[in-house]
Amino acid sequence: MQNSSNQTVKNKGIYLLPNLFTTAGLFSGFYAVIASMNANFEAAAIAIFVAMICDGLDGRVARLTNTQSDFGAEYDSMADMVSFGMAPALLAYNWALADLGKVGWLAAFIYCAGAALRLARFNTQVGVADKRYFQGLASPAAAAVIAGSIWLGNQYSLDGKNISWIAGLITAITGLLMVSNFRYHSFKEIDWRGKVNFIAILFVVGVFVVVSVQPALILCIGFYLYAISGPVITIRTVRKLKVAHIVGDGEHEKELDAGEGSKSSTNSADKP
Repeated sequence: MQNSSNQTVKNKGIYLLPNLFTTAGLFSGFYAVIASMNANFEAAAIAIFVAMICDGLDGRVARLTNTQSDFGAEYDSMADMVSFGMAPALLAYNWALADLGKVGWLAAFIYCAGAALRLARFNTQVGVADKRYFQGLASPAAAAVIAGSIWLGNQYSLDGKNISWIAGLITAITGLLMVSNFRYHSFKEIDWRGKVNFIAILFVVGVFVVVSVQPALILCIGFYLYAISGPVITIRTVRKLKVAHIVGDGEHEKELDAGEGSKSSTNSADKP
């Protein structure tokens, strides 16, 4: 009887290592909120990118060390809501949208609500959705679009109030992309444990060098291109674009997969 009670107590514990990364990401997101309130917009934008790094590490560390847990998954989602939902929305509002009045905070709310809905939908589709693609723009990538834009604008001494309408439009569209049905590459099919040739390592080094030269510009352009890639992939995949391919409950995934299957079979039939 005593052994079973001790076993129950042990099972109530949480794994330290992956949750440390999640906590670091949560701290970065919270710091971004505080920094934006103090008009330190560049530090706030950088903090969101730091939260992205921590968010990318916690899941991989958990899988590598076999320390996955339901607690870790829920904690990660709540931390993501702060780092990639609230923090970018408040950063955009404090930088450019405050002078727009109701329109400004409504644009920020659209983004925040989009992030919450995106995370909720992702949690309900774990183990069901196609792992090769994300349905809708992932919240870290959406946060990178907002943070990268503000980081770049701050480096070029651009006053957000002068482009408040453009900033509001970008914020609202980014929020809508998160709840859209556009398909984005997840890059989960890449085998990170596998061996690669020397050229691949040189390419990775080159990427780090390029990003370090102008991090704000390169990251901003990169994530804008990724945000645009979803509509491009979806439009190229389907033969006839419908409203259900843009918004809906995800039933269009079968049509998209069927379209890809027919396309691949047609291509294979054309080969000699």
